Amino acid sequence: MTTEEKNNNEENLKEEPAPTEEATPVEEAAPTEEATPVEEAAPAEEATPAEEATPAEDVDPINYDCVSIFGQKVGMSRLFLENGDSDCPVTVINAGPCYVTQIKTIDKEGYNAVQISYKDVKKSNLTKPVVGHFKNSGSPVKSMLKEFRVEDLSDFNLGDEISVSAFEVGDKVRVLGKSIGRGFAGHMKRHGFGGGRASHGKNSVMRKGGSIGAGSDPSRVWKGTRMAGRMGGDNVTIKNLSIVKVDKENNLLYINGSVPGANKGLLFISKR
Repeated sequence: MTTEEKNNNEENLKEEPAPTEEATPVEEAAPTEEATPVEEAAPAEEATPAEEATPAEDVDPINYDCVSIFGQKVGMSRLFLENGDSDCPVTVINAGPCYVTQIKTIDKEGYNAVQISYKDVKKSNLTKPVVGHFKNSGSPVKSMLKEFRVEDLSDFNLGDEISVSAFEVGDKVRVLGKSIGRGFAGHMKRHGFGGGRASHGKNSVMRKGGSIGAGSDPSRVWKGTRMAGRMGGDNVTIKNLSIVKVDKENNLLYINGSVPGANKGLLFISKR
């Protein structure tokens, strides 16, 4: 064997083991990265429409068994009933929103009650203790405060908003307001007296008040005697009024019949 053949054999031996690299297709097996479509599985974010499925604003509010709300009288109008045969006189009231500023309990105050606030006001027009009262409750600063008694306080929390959504069509309510002031009026207009006789010799007694009591005993005028005086401007409550319509978008209550007070007057509506 010549030296050239020996060199050729040695070169062949060196080149033959190279195929082992071809037998290990590790690089071809790398497609395991493609076989793990983790990134494609990421659409789980699209499959979780939590934001769309949680319309917290559309959740029905609590239907309080006993609740009150401030309102402002807009005026009177009429609504046609569903059958269209007759109409219903109603008073339109712009009610709420009100906020719970204090919850009174039997253990602390001796009775259960909820205090609510209404009507915007500047902080500069209130004293620091009053502003601090609103700050502790976490509710906006308002100018009007009033409370109403309840038996169950579990439905109320500090800072809660009470709107017309707390009322439903058919609820019976009572409305408290201040009657229209009429100024100074006589006894006939103020109390409905009939006046004196206009015939049989009577003269200048047609609109007189008449006797107001005995002279000897008690020799004074009893308190509460119906006489001439300032008429109107009194706190008046009308009970058993029914709600005909509730406009949640515009915060309006339509109550059957009339309520005390003039237009733009302050009212307090209670559900019992």
